[in-house]
Order: sequence, then C-alpha cells, then structure tokens
Amino acid sequence: MEVSIADSATLLNKANNIILTAHVHPDGDALGSLFALYSFLSAQGKQVRILLDDEVPRAFYFLHGWEKVEKPEGIVHTADLLVVLDASDLERIGKVSEVIKAPILNLDHHISNVKFADYWYIDSQAAATGEIIFKIFKEVNANITPSMAEALFTAIATDCGFFRYANTSAQTLKIAAELVELGAQPHVISERLETKPRAVIEMLPKVLETLEIIDCGDAGNIATIVLNYDAIAKLKDDTEGFINYPRNIDGVEIAIMFKEADDNSVRVSLRSKTADVSKLALSFGGGGHARAAGCTVAEPLDRAKTLVVEAARKQLAAGFIA
Repeated sequence: MEVSIADSATLLNKANNIILTAHVHPDGDALGSLFALYSFLSAQGKQVRILLDDEVPRAFYFLHGWEKVEKPEGIVHTADLLVVLDASDLERIGKVSEVIKAPILNLDHHISNVKFADYWYIDSQAAATGEIIFKIFKEVNANITPSMAEALFTAIATDCGFFRYANTSAQTLKIAAELVELGAQPHVISERLETKPRAVIEMLPKVLETLEIIDCGDAGNIATIVLNYDAIAKLKDDTEGFINYPRNIDGVEIAIMFKEADDNSVRVSLRSKTADVSKLALSFGGGGHARAAGCTVAEPLDRAKTLVVEAARKQLAAGFIA
C-alpha cells in the first residue's frame, strides 16, 4: 500500500520493536539513512536493530552508529516493523528477508522500485533516500543531532556526487544547507570519504590497464574496467570512484565496472551520461537510478562481461535514454 510521509511517521511511531536494513553493497545513502533513523528511533526508547547482509565499507566508519550493524543469522526473528531503506526490491536486502517476520515499510527513491513492501513511500524525484528520512524527521519535529545531520548529509551528498549530478535539485540544496546548520561539516565528510588507503592508489593503475572501449557509433561508446578476485581481496570495499574513470572519457555513454565476487558471481556497477542504466540493471535482477545502477550476475567473469556489454550495446542501439 502506498503511504505518505505522515503515514510513514505514524507507522514508525506505533512500532516498538523495529529492524532496519538496506541493500547489499551499501553505499553512503543506504548507510547514512540507516544510522540517522537508528539514532532517532533509539532516542524514542524503541528496541531497534540494524541488520545488513554485507560489510560496512571502511570509508564510512566515521559515521556514528556503524558499529551497531549486525549480520543476519539463521534464526528467524519477529518484529513490529521491518524498515527497508534505499532498496528497490526484496532480493536487494539479501538474507535479511529470510530471517525477519514483520510487516515491511519501504522508504526509497529508485525509479526501478517494484513496490514489494506492505507499505511503501517512493519518491523518485528525491536525490537520495536521505532526503526522505529528513522529511520524516521534519514531519515529527525530531531533534536532529549533529551526528544525525552528518549521516544525512553523507547520504544525500554521496548519491548526487556532492551536488554535481543531474539529480541535484533546489530542494536537495536546501536540505543540505539546513543539515549544515544542524552540525554537518561538509569539509570533514568529504575529507573522510576521499582519503584512500595506499593499497587502493597502488591498485588503480592495474585496474585501468583492464580498460576497454567498445565503439557503438553515433550512440556513444561503452567503456569497461575489471577487478578480478585477487584485486577485490586486496581492495576489499575501497573501490568507490573507480568507475568514474571510464565514465569521464570523452565519447563514452555507458561505463561498466565488473567486480568478481567468486568463480560464478560478478558485481556490476553501471554509470551513464544520458542512457537509463536502471533498465539495464533491472534486466539482470538489479536496479538503481537512471544514471547510476548495479546488479549481480551469477556467471563467471568472462561470461558476465559478455552478457552485460551485449545488453548495453542493444540499449544504446535502441536509443533508450532518460
């Protein structure tokens, strides 16, 4: 059932035992939204847990609340409400869906959302799920602490490229300004996120050696980079920003980063300049935004690369833009 911001606030208010989760391969929006909402609900005296079927990337350890994240276990738990943030379908939350029995409230901004929950609020015009959480806080006159403001600013800024991407709206900038007034420090957040371990910088030239550009004529080119399993083991989750290198090449319309998870599974990140890559991701069981999306392909690396590149080539030939 579709609900409003006010309805979402009421559902959160009525529930006492709440589980929070977000999509696997969590990014700044998923994590910032989770931690801000966790802080708010905990301050209301509610029993709140964060379950994630993945690791928190080290780059986000500066956010208050990351240490509260738990992995889903085999035991089935019941709750008053399962809040799914920044995820467009149930598969995106991994094993969490298998171990929680509760009504689901989905708060999301992805245009590819399939409306899987019992209750959903989806605003595809929002730059980030963090904007939606902020609106809920304003609806109930929440006391937004500096750490909550930091989490929400991180959520919003990372999902719109620190206000450089096309999803940045006047509303986005107004919310960001208010979060700064509430204690978020953009220079501190950007410094934390831009600081990389030495191993990441040393690996970058090796990753760029895998760069391939596929000529698709007037439709624009496809550029790919590959991180094999050995590279992933060294980098762990510190691959944020790698895909921008192929995306920023003149003439490239779709950039694709392939990350080998194991012998038969590949994580795929998609970026574009005008093409709607959310449709491409959705065709492989993933989702995301028009300009930034992702999926996991259950195939060996070479096969996965062939399948995704061919699908991207067909999309460009068909002229699917957003």
